[in-house]
Amino acid sequence: MNRSKYRAIKTCIDGIMFDSKKEANRYCELCLMERAGVITDLQLQVPFVLVEKSKYGREIKYVADFTYIENEKYIVEDVKSSATKTPLYQLKKRLVAEIYGVEIKEV
Repeated sequence: MNRSKYRAIKTCIDGIMFDSKKEANRYCELCLMERAGVITDLQLQVPFVLVEKSKYGREIKYVADFTYIENEKYIVEDVKSSATKTPLYQLKKRLVAEIYGVEIKEV
């Protein structure tokens, strides 16, 4: 198995490759929650465009690990360790909140 720059081990579940075991485990938890009716509309790797493509370069986006509906509320979730809470991630998290009005739930 390949290791990422943060030493996470890529893990495959249901034919889906996850960046870490932690993310794969969270996917399994969310699938159980969806089957139990606790959440609905589970989606993976959902992009949020932060800056459109322009003459200055390609679009800049944040890609959420998971999105779903819980108690009629739209949840954007990212599986994070202290190593992956980089300044770039913090900036993108702020921009998602400012542009989309959504706070990223860190797990």
